[in-house]
Amino acid sequence: MSHVRRTLSLLRGARDGVLGGVLGGVLGGVLGGCDASGLVLLSRSTDVFENLALEDWIDANVDLQRRGVLLLWRNRPAVVIGRHQNPWAECNLAAMRRAGVPLARRRSGGGTVYHDLGNLNMTFFASKKAYDRQRNLSVVTGALRRARPGLDVHATERLDVLLNGRLKISGSASRLSRKSSYHHCTLLHSADHSALAAMLRPSCPGIHSNATPSIPSPVANLLDHAPSLQWDELLDALVQQYNAEFGYDAAVAPVDPADELAFPGVWQAAAELRGWDWTFGKTPKFSVQTELHLTDAVSTASCTARVHMEVKGGVVQSCVLDVPAHWLPPSLAAALGDALVGDRFCSQRAAAALAALLRTENGELRGRLLNLGDALDSIIS
Repeated sequence: MSHVRRTLSLLRGARDGVLGGVLGGVLGGVLGGCDASGLVLLSRSTDVFENLALEDWIDANVDLQRRGVLLLWRNRPAVVIGRHQNPWAECNLAAMRRAGVPLARRRSGGGTVYHDLGNLNMTFFASKKAYDRQRNLSVVTGALRRARPGLDVHATERLDVLLNGRLKISGSASRLSRKSSYHHCTLLHSADHSALAAMLRPSCPGIHSNATPSIPSPVANLLDHAPSLQWDELLDALVQQYNAEFGYDAAVAPVDPADELAFPGVWQAAAELRGWDWTFGKTPKFSVQTELHLTDAVSTASCTARVHMEVKGGVVQSCVLDVPAHWLPPSLAAALGDALVGDRFCSQRAAAALAALLRTENGELRGRLLNLGDALDSIIS
């Protein structure tokens, strides 16, 4: 029995409850005891949280000291930020909510990316000693040349893959553990350019932070330059090149990261990745300093206010609303700022604070408070 067929048999056994919680050790034994084969896994899921959780499961449970693993996966539309990034500075959260596009924070560093079914994700797992991102990217560029010899592709020192010397078709990020590592990269095959452009823009102006910023680059789809390159052909070329580069003979083994029997604990890991505390609460501390342009709908009077917020762990630590006294009594502006302190930096919480304050006001002041609330809502997504 081949090593890949043996692995699939073990996976089926785990789903029957035979191996369950020890599958990690079994897979480790397959990899550790095999002299001729790595492992190539193809995720059946298109859920970003399940796939990110599967990455961490493999990293934690498979013995990567002697053999590597390549995981291939795609997601339904989603925006994925790096471990040390600020979502309000990286993506248009309001547009994402309207489109039903989730936000995920991965455990690796790097910049923000837009995922959809036109984007292929590849995760290279290895021991920490064998960690070599340039070698992994040579698999990607070699596979593309194998599939379409005329494509001009090369990896850069920044670990991007460029087409025709300037168009980015792949970006990278990685995570190093005590003994293991994984390096994942994207590959734009036929992603939705318009959605990518709409989602990857800041939600909030005036953010000051030490969070890792993304570096914008012109991007392209492979299909724009190789119109006949289909998914099956691309996947086959990647597997062949991976085997050739590392001396393996692996075939593709489909896996389901939603299978708790096969991957014990993966549900809990996915739930943590979905949670607000991880996605937003892990944002490095930041401040917001920006102007708000206010207009009274009745009198058409207008003015410029200023806001200064300090945010830590996604929670407002302080909020100063500097509104001209002739437009709104300082006590009302201060009351709204105070109401935001100690709560999450999000428009729903700001709306709740405003609603409580509006119960005490009417007439012109009520209208102006509403206008101030709308202006705050435009910067707190």
